[in-house]
Amino acid sequence: MNLYDILRYGHGIIHIIIHIAIMAGIFLEWKRGKRAIQAAKARVSVIIPVHNESARMGGLTRTLMEQTYKAQIVFVNDRSSDESPAILAQFAKDAAVRGIDCRIITLTENPGPNFKQYALSRGITEADGDFFLFTDGDCEVPPDWIRTMISRIQDEKTGAVIGPVFKKKQEKGFFSLFQCYDHVLRYNYLAGATGMGAAGGGFGNNLIISRKALDAAGGYDAIPPSPTEDAALISIIRGKYNVRAITSGEAAVETEPEKTWRSFINQTLRWNNGGLFSPEALTRFNFNLLAVIIGTGILAIPLLPFIPGLWPLSAGVFINMIINTIAAFALFRKNLSHNGSPGYFLCLLFMPFYFTMINIMGYLRIKTTWKEKDLIIKKN
Repeated sequence: MNLYDILRYGHGIIHIIIHIAIMAGIFLEWKRGKRAIQAAKARVSVIIPVHNESARMGGLTRTLMEQTYKAQIVFVNDRSSDESPAILAQFAKDAAVRGIDCRIITLTENPGPNFKQYALSRGITEADGDFFLFTDGDCEVPPDWIRTMISRIQDEKTGAVIGPVFKKKQEKGFFSLFQCYDHVLRYNYLAGATGMGAAGGGFGNNLIISRKALDAAGGYDAIPPSPTEDAALISIIRGKYNVRAITSGEAAVETEPEKTWRSFINQTLRWNNGGLFSPEALTRFNFNLLAVIIGTGILAIPLLPFIPGLWPLSAGVFINMIINTIAAFALFRKNLSHNGSPGYFLCLLFMPFYFTMINIMGYLRIKTTWKEKDLIIKKN
């Protein structure tokens, strides 16, 4: 066997080995979840940054009131100029009637550079809990959300737990289905890597950390500025504590879908940049390795008519997309939209092309925005 054969077959084999490890990690997290203890009466603070979310906050305020586990609610009103302050004030009144401790922190200025990161820092400073649970203003949470998340972090060796986030079920159409599909596959990668001890991030709108772990890592202000503050937070905790992942729909948070391809591309580009340029070496290596392996498999496709022997590079990509899709439906079928379900096959085919495009945009240093503000990615 010559070097050419080693390279083309080795690429596919390495890709498959990586995905077998990811599936093994998901299985390990599923087993750990089955052994999770019933949550003790721990003090939990739910911290939620809000910036002009009045049109999308109704689902969150309603579902927070329906929680089966009582926790402190800390809203950080980050310079909102819409009706968000009035909605938050009404929520605080309703919460008081139910015996729920609700605090509202109002920011009149935010120096950034990551505005959400600064808002979260202020919320953590004011929170009383031994555990901090994060979500966003446009989310809805299931009734057992707090209870399920706190049950997985009761182990003294665990410092953080990431939970699944899905797009709210929508009307038929490829764009709607692809957003759902993209979210669940991203979570599969996160959960699998977490299960193998290489947690590289999490969705910041479904993440719980312990105060003890955060203090041991140097506090929230120790996190370097990042377009994805959740990944940066996970990376500093992972060095001292275990990080776990939920593989149950009982803790699945639903978030508002993006309205246009432009906004969706901006969102996924921001997430990808957080992995590609992570300040933490292992996270950066893992994400770039996956980006290169998938990217070379996709970029080989136009060359197949001229160099047919490159087919293992591309075949490995789609074999692993099938494996990931099977895992997604096995774990979270109830949480996925079933409108136009056959369209998920098209999503499976499109996903590696989209992922490659986003990574190329990241390597070209294309800017992303958060709430209409530029986020600059600094070189390491």
